[in-house]
Amino acid sequence: MNWLDTVKWDRDGLVPAIAQEQGSNTVLMVAWMNREALAATAARGQAVYWSRSRQRLWHKGEESGHFQQVHGIRLDCDADVILLEVTQQGSPPIACHTGRHHCFFQQLQGDTWQTVDPVLKDPERIYK
Repeated sequence: MNWLDTVKWDRDGLVPAIAQEQGSNTVLMVAWMNREALAATAARGQAVYWSRSRQRLWHKGEESGHFQQVHGIRLDCDADVILLEVTQQGSPPIACHTGRHHCFFQQLQGDTWQTVDPVLKDPERIYK
């Protein structure tokens, strides 16, 4: 059996993928992968996702230069979530399209969401 057959893909042929920073264990982002994206990630050693908005493969960093070097690929106990252990590339290392280190920059404080992490680089300067 092919290792990709072990993954429980959803009805759209996708699986959620968590990018976790090696060392700090910070969750940088969550994206989606199809079989081709997961196979490309394993072969290339850099994160490749499926962009649902663009309906195509998305090599993380292809526009921004903020690639994710993959050190490990894990499958959860139910075989329906992928965990990528990554080093976020770039200076500064930015995983979020908002110009932040990670995508989880909003924190619930009382009954409102507060931005608790700074923009490291203006997204207008990242994406051409």
